[in-house]
Amino acid sequence: MFTPLKTATLALLTVLPVSVTLAQENLTSNTAGAGTAAGLTATALVEYATDRGVANIQLKDGQTGTNYIQALAEGKIDIANGPFILPFLLTRAAGPYASLGKEKGAEIGPNIQLLYPFTLSIFSMYAYDVKGIKGWDDLKGKKILNGPPRGAATTNSRALIQLFGGAKADTDYESVTVNWNQAASAVIDGTADVAVLPTAFPGPRVTQAGAAGAMTLYSMPKDAFESEAGQKLLNKPGSVAYTIPVADIRAAMGDGWTVVTEDDTFRGMAVTGGDFVNKSMDEETAYELAKSHIENIESHKKLAPFMASLNFGVLDPKVAGLCGPNPVKFHPGAVRAWEEAGHTIADCAKP
Repeated sequence: MFTPLKTATLALLTVLPVSVTLAQENLTSNTAGAGTAAGLTATALVEYATDRGVANIQLKDGQTGTNYIQALAEGKIDIANGPFILPFLLTRAAGPYASLGKEKGAEIGPNIQLLYPFTLSIFSMYAYDVKGIKGWDDLKGKKILNGPPRGAATTNSRALIQLFGGAKADTDYESVTVNWNQAASAVIDGTADVAVLPTAFPGPRVTQAGAAGAMTLYSMPKDAFESEAGQKLLNKPGSVAYTIPVADIRAAMGDGWTVVTEDDTFRGMAVTGGDFVNKSMDEETAYELAKSHIENIESHKKLAPFMASLNFGVLDPKVAGLCGPNPVKFHPGAVRAWEEAGHTIADCAKP
């Protein structure tokens, strides 16, 4: 059974003690910021695997996804999680992986296989009320927090601002980039006027920033959201268009937040991804890791207020962002675990 996560598991280097007679093997894992959906899921897997004697997982959090996804594909680490856009770009040696060359990207990209998918976060725009931001069309000349110095989040943020706000980074506005553990502080101390970042409702970054003053959350403009260009961007590999009743957002965010939208719907971009392993992982180990997650899903959803809305246990390709141009397939061991639990995996997501 799942037990409450210990504070120590959220440290930069997580090593949960376990008898060597219980753990089948030692594994290494990387994830992004602690307290995020990805960070909580990675930390939870450490505990699930330890409790069941599956493996002793050494976890490093606060890492940059662009770097550790490549490390996973190269077999330098055993487990990682993040958005599907990174394996997509890696396989094509595109974007941050262009220097690899197409032959190398095509060679190592398929080494990344899936244990389980989930929604990592929702891209949204938010700012302190005192900044006087009127909306997406009021971003020129501002200092905008786009994400870390390197990574898919920053690329997505800049693309969304260009589409919905008509502003280009470092031409129409000052692009601010900081490491994830500095993101909330950059908003609080005024390093940035406004943030366009992946979050959750309520996520740790927005909760921390919101504690320092009244804030506004801005829905994406309806016409641009529903346009052909908007739907193409929102539904690219690694993301899906996201809508939710604005009443749900207001209830989740609390009285300190104003939600700006044109109607009764909030619009954003959901980032889809999952927990990955290298395809060389023993099938039995991948099976046990996936099974440990599956059997803890209901407890997993209670790790934080926002986790229940992030589609854990949902394998529908349209929700999870599987198939189509997404190159990531399930690990054979994970397929066995999900099907034994009564779930259906689309053929296009099988190895």
